[in-house]
Amino acid sequence: MPTFGLLGPLVVHDGTQERPLGSGKVRVLLAALLIHRNRTISKDGLKEALWGPNPPATADASLANHVTRLRRQLALLGDDPRRLAAESPGYRLRVGDGELDVDVFEAHVSAARRAYLQQDWATAASRSTDAMALWRGQPLADIPDFADAEPQARLVQQLLETRLQVLEWGFEAALALGRHHELVPQLTALASEHPLREAFHRQLMLALHRTNRQAEALQVYVRLRRNLVEELGVEPSAAVRATHQDVLTDEGTAIVPTPAADASSGSGSGSGPERRPLRQLPADVGYFTGRDREVATLTQLLRPGADAGRQPLGHGPRPVVVSGMGGIGKTALAVHVAHRLHEDFPDGQLYADLRGFSPGRERSPRDLLARFLSDLGVHTESLPDDTDDCAALFRTVMAERRMLLVLDNARDAAQVTPLLPGSGSCAVVVTSRHTLADLPDATLVPLSPLDNDAQKMLLAALCGGERVLEEPAAAADILAVCGGLPLALRVVGGRLASRPAWPLALLARQLSSSSGRLRELSVGGLDVHATFAMSYVVMRDSEKPEERAAARAFRLLGLWPEQQLTPHAAAALLGLPVREAARLLDLLADVHLVQSPTPDRYAFHDLLGEYAAERAAAEEAPQERADASLRLLSWYVAAVEKASRVTVGETQPPPPLDEQPAEPVADFEDAQQALRWYVRELPAIRQAIGRAGSLGRSDVAWRLAVGLFGYADTYWWTGEWDTCLQAALAIAVERDDTVGQAWLYRRLAVAHGMAYRNDECLENLEISLDLFERAGDITAQASILGNMAALHTQAGRAEDALVYALRSQELYRRTDNPGSEALVLGRIADALQLAGDFSGAAEQHRRRIPLLRKQARPTALATALTNYGSVLQNLGLRDEAFAALDEAMAIRRQLGDHGGEADCLAVTARAHHHFGEWDAARHCWHACLDLARAHTLPQRAQESLDGIAALERACTTGAPTSV
Repeated sequence: MPTFGLLGPLVVHDGTQERPLGSGKVRVLLAALLIHRNRTISKDGLKEALWGPNPPATADASLANHVTRLRRQLALLGDDPRRLAAESPGYRLRVGDGELDVDVFEAHVSAARRAYLQQDWATAASRSTDAMALWRGQPLADIPDFADAEPQARLVQQLLETRLQVLEWGFEAALALGRHHELVPQLTALASEHPLREAFHRQLMLALHRTNRQAEALQVYVRLRRNLVEELGVEPSAAVRATHQDVLTDEGTAIVPTPAADASSGSGSGSGPERRPLRQLPADVGYFTGRDREVATLTQLLRPGADAGRQPLGHGPRPVVVSGMGGIGKTALAVHVAHRLHEDFPDGQLYADLRGFSPGRERSPRDLLARFLSDLGVHTESLPDDTDDCAALFRTVMAERRMLLVLDNARDAAQVTPLLPGSGSCAVVVTSRHTLADLPDATLVPLSPLDNDAQKMLLAALCGGERVLEEPAAAADILAVCGGLPLALRVVGGRLASRPAWPLALLARQLSSSSGRLRELSVGGLDVHATFAMSYVVMRDSEKPEERAAARAFRLLGLWPEQQLTPHAAAALLGLPVREAARLLDLLADVHLVQSPTPDRYAFHDLLGEYAAERAAAEEAPQERADASLRLLSWYVAAVEKASRVTVGETQPPPPLDEQPAEPVADFEDAQQALRWYVRELPAIRQAIGRAGSLGRSDVAWRLAVGLFGYADTYWWTGEWDTCLQAALAIAVERDDTVGQAWLYRRLAVAHGMAYRNDECLENLEISLDLFERAGDITAQASILGNMAALHTQAGRAEDALVYALRSQELYRRTDNPGSEALVLGRIADALQLAGDFSGAAEQHRRRIPLLRKQARPTALATALTNYGSVLQNLGLRDEAFAALDEAMAIRRQLGDHGGEADCLAVTARAHHHFGEWDAARHCWHACLDLARAHTLPQRAQESLDGIAALERACTTGAPTSV
């Protein structure tokens, strides 16, 4: 089995001999991949490992070359060629169990730790020896530049610290087993190398004392005490002092402290004979409600030994980061869980508000370290000035304590990192409005708004359960306004509790105003508006340009607070390149000023959206607000035009808007992707039509409504298109926009025709035709004549339908519009089918269907196949008919087109009836009826009932009946 080694110079062994690795860059590349083993590391991460934060312009090509060289070296191991695989966004190195010395080391250490805690001294000694046997020197000693850079330097330091911890366990076990004679040389060297590490000195004192070298043991104590007092300003720990007393009284059989006793007394540095535990937590919040899953998760992550044997070693305590928007209850959760765990941390809890999102400046790591060290008994006058030196001293003092650190309201990872202990016996929980994804080895616990049940329980606890039960509707309105935000619930609960005579309905009315809700959500020191302001103002007034840019983005997003936005839409709103807009959205999501409910989509919590809108109105000039809104609306116009072109392949799309997006709208891969986009964006497009009207831009409003043709071609039965067209028409009439009216009447006619409202369809077609004739638009006239042909077909007037279809074809031939051929062929085919010329209709369909396949228009293709299947049925071509109908049905179902599926089921039912296949016909009619009732298609439902009745008559008489 091949193996890899990081515990010393980097080595690769093929199972027989060590393999050479070649250049330094290849060695660094392999080391970086091994550190991130079995995980994908991005190309950017690898480039930074190879060249630092400023890689050369040729880094991408050079990286590929180094990967190729490394693959050649790994191939010589003779194992799986997929060991180093390309995986977006970078590469992944597969390392099996037992193949990396760090993993084997950690397994031995886990076993040694368990044995040490259980006082299984023989196993502890054995596994400690096995762990130490893997060390060949300083980790990554042959690539020092890489090893000294972050985050590798932190990993190296953690591995070295774990090595020392393993040595302590091994010496403790050897002393318990009576092997003190063999320990003196090694402990002497380690005590000299680590003059402040009390455990080695205590163990050396015991070994010397038990070998009858009492004077030397006392000298060890004197040197240690002098070093601690001079360097740190503290006295030796209780465990060391106890050993010193044993030596003085000549207690030669002094007992090795048990792990439990060692932990409870704390063998770190104290300032007196008894160290009182520190209990700095704020009071637990009253009526803590909900969050059961998060409480259980946090408890498991923080409790010592809960994951013994599984927690990666050499990494110190893994900080747990509780993140979420302001007012979401991060501090309440962390403090609540910390109180529950107080017995698990006998040395106490340290708590500090880091003021990362508070008025004034955040607290510096140096100030926080000074406070913690002072609390732990270190004299402040002896503290070093350098933050890193203070952090090292803090890790030393905390090394053998069992404490819980609660670091509340952190600004960023840089503020937290120096405050982390280096020992696994402590636990750390951090709260922040920032996700702190860059905090090394952190476990992230993001908080979402409370669900409805938890909200109701909290409101009932705050203001009284009877009041909530007596006014359920008002309570529901209050909860809707609060949006699951615990702070908002505590505000309304506090107001109701202080006003017991108030009905809930009164407060619900005060909160129901479309604006000003935030000002109502304040009581005493609880203020939702002020809480949001802390997050926003920190970014707006930041010294970092990217944070100020994010604050501007937050304001402009407040112009569109109700809807989700993609990076492309946000880029249009912000007037920025898409890449820059995406970066700002991610930054806002990291500090929980926006949410990302699904990949690449961003939205506001309702209350934050109101705050963003307030900031936009207060801080952005009216013209900038109008310009930003128009940029977004113009982007939506371009997007619906592109989606409509892909889905229906219009023979005459509307003329383009004067304003075009700075970056072109991305192409849709196919009609199905465009349809999914339509469905997802429909609420935003509907709102955009109204916004365009308020800006006096009828040209934008009608283009948005007309551009929904591609949506309605599949989803006409929802009625959404009618609503949008009528709204845009009202705007066009108000603005006397005749071009817009012409297009809207034309599309309203199509909407009426799809819903079989033939009279309304004809009325709108005639109005539109008149407007386009006055404008001299031949292509529009040809299209409308084609619509009239379809209308007459639908009304059963075959002769008129054929006349209009041929007139449409004649006008189209006077234009340069090759895309019209498939449309005209369909109109002619439908008219011929109605006239009973099935052979002629079939010929038109055979010419049309290949054109539709080439145009990749699934809805139009499904309609053509359905009509073609009906024609083939009338020609008696059963197998060909059902082949066409089956393909049409598959397309409709894939698109989620329930109206089209009902159409296809009706035609298929008639075909089965025609061929005497009555059971199949009955099944199709009932399926059609169920679909029609589920989606409110009354005409199709009646058609299904008529078909079922005709079928039953046929079954009774034994002869086919027309349907």
